[in-house]
Amino acid sequence: MGGELTSGAAGVPPAAAPGPGGTPKAVGIVWALLGLNTLGSAGAKTVVPLPRSLIQMATMGALVAAFALALALNPRLRIRASAFLFLLTLLLVPSVIASVQPDVGFGALFRCTRLAVFVGTLWLLSHWWDGGLTFVRYHIRMYFAVLVLVAAGLAVAPGTAMPEYYGGRLVGALWPLTPPQIGQYAAIVIGLAVLLVLGRRTTAGSAAVVVVPSLVLLAMTHTRTATLGLLIGLVLAIGSLVLTSAAARRFFAWAVLCATVAAVAFSSALRAWFLRGQSQENFANLTGRAKVWDALLAEPRSTGEKVFGTGLGDKSFDGLPIDNSWLAVYDEQGLIGVVVVAALLVVIGGVALLRPPSLPRACAIFLISYCAISSYTEVGLGDASAYLLHLALAASLLVAPAPPAPLPVAEIPRRRIPRWARR
Repeated sequence: MGGELTSGAAGVPPAAAPGPGGTPKAVGIVWALLGLNTLGSAGAKTVVPLPRSLIQMATMGALVAAFALALALNPRLRIRASAFLFLLTLLLVPSVIASVQPDVGFGALFRCTRLAVFVGTLWLLSHWWDGGLTFVRYHIRMYFAVLVLVAAGLAVAPGTAMPEYYGGRLVGALWPLTPPQIGQYAAIVIGLAVLLVLGRRTTAGSAAVVVVPSLVLLAMTHTRTATLGLLIGLVLAIGSLVLTSAAARRFFAWAVLCATVAAVAFSSALRAWFLRGQSQENFANLTGRAKVWDALLAEPRSTGEKVFGTGLGDKSFDGLPIDNSWLAVYDEQGLIGVVVVAALLVVIGGVALLRPPSLPRACAIFLISYCAISSYTEVGLGDASAYLLHLALAASLLVAPAPPAPLPVAEIPRRRIPRWARR
């Protein structure tokens, strides 16, 4: 997507050579390593069985490598003030307080350490946050590479990639990825690529290479949350550009027309895809999620557990996934964690609304709205996850660019005047 990074300058290692906007190329590697860490270690069965311990070593090794490389790129610890990162750091307080309890276990402390290293790496990268689109391109390339891996698994072993125990939905056959994960990555790639086209930061042909296969993979996952997040996020993002972009107005008009025709002509097929063969009762309780939520809220808790939570865990309750970011944060980080996460979304959303219309602002609005919508049926806002990485990208887009340094003015040499001329 967009222009390629420039080659290394003379005497500068290629990885440290500045890219667009003066950002070193290695910053993109750090961003990709953070994305690898958020892929997780639990999911579908793969063609070649991968031990969970091996996957955890790879993901945690990627996080440690990302922090070390970011520290090497920013040895003077130059950072940019950010309310988003401050609130994210504040989230560590209830996480640590709840996780140090003796009955919680070592796993909670391990997850706290992981979150702390994740946040520390973002602080180091904030030095290059300038409101530009460099990190957007990093994001698209990173998750499109994951989608290419998913497509390769589908080609190699279609039976493993679309198993019956997931209802024939697309999963990762080479790396254990669930349908909601694949749907999330595809939706993010599609949304950002479409916005880059509307902002004329890439060509329609280049975007089609990314968008078309991502749409196919999104449809094969049958992920309703990702689809709704993509549609609503794009409506809000493009709506923010309508007053200043003729291309956005044309795209919005055509999209509304096509959506209306599709809704009328293919209403039964769309309804069948949306229900995924479920009964009305099963759909009403969100595939059993509501029962888990009711049981979690009815669980007796001490005052400390209500305020600080029970410590970072695997986002499950009685062995069942919680599948709601707000309830997962309440369970693990308590009411303080819920307040901090809510403040985080309110602050970053408010900043996006106050910024003047621009393509970076539209991308940030898309990411924020997508994460807010997905938080109802997905987890991740309270721990190191792809959702926090999406929000970090949005925060980088909302940073006000630093004023350019004044150009040095060469001192004009004074002409020597002979003594007789002075008289």
